[in-house]
Amino acid sequence: MTDAARKTFTFDEARALLPSVREKTQRALAALEGLAAVTDEDAEAARARMERAVEGILNGWREEVEALGIEVKGPWLVDFDSGAGYYCWKWPEESLEYFHGYEEGFAGRMPLQ
Repeated sequence: MTDAARKTFTFDEARALLPSVREKTQRALAALEGLAAVTDEDAEAARARMERAVEGILNGWREEVEALGIEVKGPWLVDFDSGAGYYCWKWPEESLEYFHGYEEGFAGRMPLQ
């Protein structure tokens, strides 16, 4: 994400966007589950097709989430920049419950009070 696209969020703004992020994530996960269909292709062609499809789904999800100004840190893991660190969410968490500083990353997540 470029600095120009970087957005900062209040906790209430981040919390209000979370249902949209959850919906986009659920849709991407459903698309991934749909890839398990059996095909007539040989194993190598099927593997290559599957890899392209997974990459496309992940990239589509990332682009949708980043379009909201949210930073994607990994599959199903996002950070909302607060200006002092990040409100952090990972699938399948139901709500926005964690925060970490800019340097700590996911391993430094702490529950919000």
